[in-house]
Amino acid sequence: MKASTKVRAVVLVVLALGGATVWLFRSGRLGRHPPPSSTLSLYGNVDIRQVELGLRVAGRLKTMSFEEGQTVTTGTLMAALDSRPFEDELRLAEADVAAQDANLKKLVAGNRPQEIARARDAVDEAAAAQENATVTLERSRKLVESGSVTRSNFDDAVAASRMADARLASANQTYRLLVQGSRVEDVLAGKASLQAAQARLAAAQTSLEDTRLLAPSDGIVISRVREPGAIVSPNDIVYVLSLTHSVWVRAYVAEPILGKLRLGMPATVMTDTASARPSPGHVGFISPTAEFTPKSVETPELRTDLVYRLRIIVDDPDPGLQQGMPVTVKIPTAPP
Repeated sequence: MKASTKVRAVVLVVLALGGATVWLFRSGRLGRHPPPSSTLSLYGNVDIRQVELGLRVAGRLKTMSFEEGQTVTTGTLMAALDSRPFEDELRLAEADVAAQDANLKKLVAGNRPQEIARARDAVDEAAAAQENATVTLERSRKLVESGSVTRSNFDDAVAASRMADARLASANQTYRLLVQGSRVEDVLAGKASLQAAQARLAAAQTSLEDTRLLAPSDGIVISRVREPGAIVSPNDIVYVLSLTHSVWVRAYVAEPILGKLRLGMPATVMTDTASARPSPGHVGFISPTAEFTPKSVETPELRTDLVYRLRIIVDDPDPGLQQGMPVTVKIPTAPP
């Protein structure tokens, strides 16, 4: 009885295995390769832009408003120089503009009516003197002919008449110049001087504005390089700022995989940190040229191959993403 029971049990097991095998084969789960994965996994490192901040003008630092690790937003005042020397330069430039503007208005307006009237009176006076000299000369000519005066007296009368003629001509010329007003060249020179003064004023205003260091973007202060009271030049670094945006991942792919990727494809960035959430992103750059695999790529089969560099832009980065952090990138790809 025991032997028949064992045989019966073995038969049942064989039948069950055979039925399972037939079902798996008919359902396609046996004898076929599993379908290829439609998600591409890449390994890379986080890249965050850093900017070294400085002032465009030299001076003495008056305030430094942030410490290392603090967050700043775009347009926040981070540091400022002592602005008094720049304010003095601005006032000098404003005074120069006012002076040049007044001079140009004077040139355009021409001479005052009182000056023209005085020149007209001078012409009348010179004309009267010239007329009197002419009469005196005629009288002297008649007298010298009759022998009543000497020849030297006549010569004096001739010289006086010529001098009167010259004074009249000079008075007339002065009057005409006053009526005509300023020369065109003088007006143009006045306009150029005013424009130069206005340019110096604009430069002074720019220099005054440049005494204030504003945050160019949202970010986190990595280094506070200077302290209040320090003398800085335009080449000196005051802060080092890690920008909050943009954050991307630098990764590399081999040539066979390159055909599966295209710009704009969605991606998910994940870290090994348990508390970090996956960050959505997209493929923002695919290098058109190949390069030797950098040492940072740890995949053994790619270490000596040529690869293409990718940039995956993180659209909504997790605050825990740090510069150089290794991450995994998942990119859904269409099945072949």
